[in-house]
Amino acid sequence: MSTAGTLSAPAGMWPVLYAYFDAQNRLDRDMMRRQVDATIEAGASGVVILGLATEVNRLSLAEKQCVIDWAAADIALRVPLAVTVTGDTVDAQVALADYAADRGATGLILQPPSMRGRPESFYFDFFAAVMQRTRLPAGIQNAPEYLGVGLSTQSVVALAAQCPQFRWLKGEGPAVTIQTTIERLRALGKPWAVFNGRGGQELVDNLRAGCAGLIVAPDTFDWQAAIYQAFAAGDAARAERLYAQLLPTIVFVMQSLDTLTCYGKRIAAWRMGADVAHDRGIAPTPFGLECARRFAASLGAFGDRRQARP
Repeated sequence: MSTAGTLSAPAGMWPVLYAYFDAQNRLDRDMMRRQVDATIEAGASGVVILGLATEVNRLSLAEKQCVIDWAAADIALRVPLAVTVTGDTVDAQVALADYAADRGATGLILQPPSMRGRPESFYFDFFAAVMQRTRLPAGIQNAPEYLGVGLSTQSVVALAAQCPQFRWLKGEGPAVTIQTTIERLRALGKPWAVFNGRGGQELVDNLRAGCAGLIVAPDTFDWQAAIYQAFAAGDAARAERLYAQLLPTIVFVMQSLDTLTCYGKRIAAWRMGADVAHDRGIAPTPFGLECARRFAASLGAFGDRRQARP
């Protein structure tokens, strides 16, 4: 594998694929493949599937397995594959994790079960039980704003100390909060990687805070990969300029998860020379489409950033 065989200490920019559906409401094979190829060409360090952008809550188990199969085939060992694991029982999550491992996944991102109103210890124990039975390095998606539950920094650190499989974190929070978590995890003295998401909000400050990278949807991924590369090369000024150009699109797309999977998905498709045939979530409005087309035009064709000011 060109970028490492495991996820013990991953880094870089990782796209989390959208779920595209054809006119018959089936997963769209061409668009799933197109995202993989476009984002890898744009500099993806790895690929994430079955996250919130993949509308995992709207997929059947058979469809989740299909997304895993297709992604593994399309990536073809070019970069690592991380699979987000969902399910309301430990057995269900372990079964999906095993399915992913058998098909070449190199890491897992565990989401909490859908039950709400439980004490934090319930989700802590759930994650620990799954990790004890998985074969791959694992992380958790700590996204209380989007999932309704999450672990405190103290609990994240305690889980990392207890579970050797717990090697990375997919956070969804402000850079100042992520920075505190990073400091606490580094004190454990073992390889650790913290990623943020939130569509790339505070991208440069997340990198300054010590994030290994970000996990974001494909709509602006090529621009965000260029920002990461500029920052990694020591050109923070260029990273900031590109981010300033990109920020209005990020703000538009990240108003809600429905906005992301309705309009963000379209921006990605249009920039890749395709379109959305069917929505399982909200339907777009004429004004929403007008806004999305304007943002897509401002970004240009996927992978072509010649319109970005130097």
